[in-house]
Amino acid sequence: MSALLSPHSSITVLGAGLVGRLLAAELARQGHAVEVHEAQGPDAQGAAARIAAAMLAPLAESAITEPGVVRMGHHALTRWPQLLAGLDWPVFFQQEGTLILWHRQDAAEAVRLRGVLERTARTVPELPALQALDAQGVGEAEPAVGGRFHQGLYLPGEGQLDNRQLLAALEQAMRARGVRVHWNSPRAPEDFTPGAPGQPDWVLDCRGLGARAQWQQLRGVRGEVVRLHAPGVTLRRPTRLVHPRYPIYIAPKQDHVFVIGATEIESDDLSPASVRSTLELLSAAYAVHPGFAEARILEIATQCRPTLPDNLPAVRQLAPRVLQVNGLYRHGFMISPAILDVVMELLNEGQSRLAPRFDLALELGAMPSRPETEPAAIHP
Repeated sequence: MSALLSPHSSITVLGAGLVGRLLAAELARQGHAVEVHEAQGPDAQGAAARIAAAMLAPLAESAITEPGVVRMGHHALTRWPQLLAGLDWPVFFQQEGTLILWHRQDAAEAVRLRGVLERTARTVPELPALQALDAQGVGEAEPAVGGRFHQGLYLPGEGQLDNRQLLAALEQAMRARGVRVHWNSPRAPEDFTPGAPGQPDWVLDCRGLGARAQWQQLRGVRGEVVRLHAPGVTLRRPTRLVHPRYPIYIAPKQDHVFVIGATEIESDDLSPASVRSTLELLSAAYAVHPGFAEARILEIATQCRPTLPDNLPAVRQLAPRVLQVNGLYRHGFMISPAILDVVMELLNEGQSRLAPRFDLALELGAMPSRPETEPAAIHP
């Protein structure tokens, strides 16, 4: 199908979280006139992406999600290095796999988890095969925990990046590419009449929970994360600890900074973290490595992830020339490159070849096709 965007279309992006910044930077790179409205400031304080651990772990996450999301995550492992290479500022990126550990009392849960991961591997065979580790294998894979765990699983190829470095690098890329950004400027789709004189050609709504007035099925899923500085701890890769209620992750960033999290609470509550959650996260970290006892707590943060009823992302046409992108749940960094590529296909071609592969819900009405020299004419 023919492209919907002319060579120099004007696009307004609502929301400068992870997806909003990715789309704005990419559209500007392609030569379009891009304007962004964000309800808060450039430090992304209101975005779930600021709090995330930014792990790229499709097989590990398959314990709680669907094959389509796993395929999006696998896609991202190739796309993130490409996207990062186009940024002027460096962003920490690591692809050293994921280590899963458990204590003896949680062995039964570990057996169940391994069964889930093996079923995923059969469904998504392009993923690297998981490796079962004995005590020696655990010590070789992660010397810092050698002797403390008798079994583990290693998921090769998985990765992580630094979420805050990325958000800052994308903000710089937007400025460098001429994007007009309006901070502390909350706007909604009904504030625009795309296609009318003096209005943008398209509006892309990427506001997360800020879009609930227009997408009432959205809900918040609260997460609580601890950031530590632990000079006495060295971990090579993200490590997950099997837990009776939920898997706890420890993501090592640069300079001995660690992001620890796992909690999921069905709530829009943004109050400070509970004592129970904080104790569980810190106790789990100490159980993995005693060096965390002398770590310094840099931050205990909470945020709510925008989530749809099926916990899966979706793209929909709210009105002519208005697309909404939402529902990335806890998988924002893992699946956002796939979401970016699908939306760019829709805008450039009027359809997406990637979306069926990802089982991505598209509610598009009549996405038009047209010759590039004619004005776009979407119909409801």
